[in-house]
Amino acid sequence: MAVKTQEKVLVTGNVAAAEGAVRAGCRFYFGYPITPQNDVPEYMSARMPEVGGTFVQAESELAAISLVHGAAAAGARAMTSSSGPGLSLKQEGISYLAGSELPALILNVQRGGPGLGDVRCAQGDYFQATRGGGHGDYRLIVLAPHTVQETCDLAHEAFDLAETWRCPVLILSDQQLGQMMEPVRLPTMKDVPRVQDHPWALTGAAGGRERRIVKSFYWRPGELEGFNQRLRAKYETMENELPRWEEDAADDAEIILVAYGTSARITRDATRAARDAGIKAGLVRPITLWPFPAEPLVAAAKRGARFLVVEMSWGQMIEDVKLALYGHPAPLDLYWRAGGGVPTVHEVAEQIQRIARE
Repeated sequence: MAVKTQEKVLVTGNVAAAEGAVRAGCRFYFGYPITPQNDVPEYMSARMPEVGGTFVQAESELAAISLVHGAAAAGARAMTSSSGPGLSLKQEGISYLAGSELPALILNVQRGGPGLGDVRCAQGDYFQATRGGGHGDYRLIVLAPHTVQETCDLAHEAFDLAETWRCPVLILSDQQLGQMMEPVRLPTMKDVPRVQDHPWALTGAAGGRERRIVKSFYWRPGELEGFNQRLRAKYETMENELPRWEEDAADDAEIILVAYGTSARITRDATRAARDAGIKAGLVRPITLWPFPAEPLVAAAKRGARFLVVEMSWGQMIEDVKLALYGHPAPLDLYWRAGGGVPTVHEVAEQIQRIARE
């Protein structure tokens, strides 16, 4: 049943993302079924007609992302969602969105891999999300919620970010976060900007305005290089202005743990248990995976902290931690589980104790 009120409700992370997008003005949803995100298109199939929007179950993931491209080019707020192999199939279209500088919202509810893998919790799509999984040089704004409430809030904000920066936004969720239920206070409905107010929107130039062209193809010599230079300059500005993170007991921590999503929920409890045991542990939780927040890690390294990265992958985010600490040498450890394995609070706490003994 579609959620209509602004009261606190009990919903899954997937439904929270969908409703947050609706309340931000999403009126076009294009998707294709794949577990564990199937309740997003199921919810949107009922919700879009209620708000005068359009729901299309496309014939494939490739078609879904292409439909998003078309709606975004016309100035609409459009969304798609998928998991694992489905996101891989969307990568060409995502590259086209980035190359056309079109705003859009993409939700990835991560599952295990590689290949078909399974439908259990994993975080192996980090590189794909933060490095640009398609061809060419580009980035997406990547947001990583760790609660159902935050999933809703970030989806509600995502279109504003996407339109401000003319850049697609990807919310990187995971199976546990997407399918668990928690209380959520729903945001209010936003007043959505008129499509004709968007400087990129193809609304027709019959009224005498200057013609607009949405494209990602540059064939004249030097034209594509110039575009890439301008795009990179925009990304450098984003790297300075957009990083977000949350700290938990990190001010005086001698051991800094770094984790996102479901791993951050587990790690937060482990750091608090370590504090109870007299170990000065703290958590830095990146909220933007791109741009990655280097500032709190550098500050901790300068005061002599040691680092432990916790991931449900072989170690992908740890590469960004290393880059953040470049020029600021600090001991760095990794605890990982992958392929559906979820670390426990006890396992992470043991790693903290091991580092403290050392």
